[in-house]
Amino acid sequence: FGRNYFNRYSAPETEEDEFADERAEILAEAAAFKKSAVAYLHPEVGVCLEDANLFGRNYFERASAPDVESMEEAEERAKILAEAATLKKLAVDYMHPEVGVRKVDGEMFGRNYFNRYSAPETEEDE
Repeated sequence: FGRNYFNRYSAPETEEDEFADERAEILAEAAAFKKSAVAYLHPEVGVCLEDANLFGRNYFERASAPDVESMEEAEERAKILAEAATLKKLAVDYMHPEVGVRKVDGEMFGRNYFNRYSAPETEEDE
């Protein structure tokens, strides 16, 4: 007589092959989802090259790439970008009134209506 180690009464229960394969697939998918979520939530990390066989072509250095833009197009692009930067600054100023107004030009000034010399005298609360 010989006793089978795996069929004894005190042996731990084992999974069937189908369930083990399905569990492995589910865990692999969960790991892939986690990796995608981390990549989405942390764009500052950058892209890591995992496979040495992966490569890409540079769109701008290919043989059929268009020539460099003309001077007029460059000036127009600079004008649009400057206008966009100005609009962004205005939007930030509008959305964050707690920042306050910064003095930009030395010739800009304003007078306080209540502290001017010609203001009527007011009573002070005690």
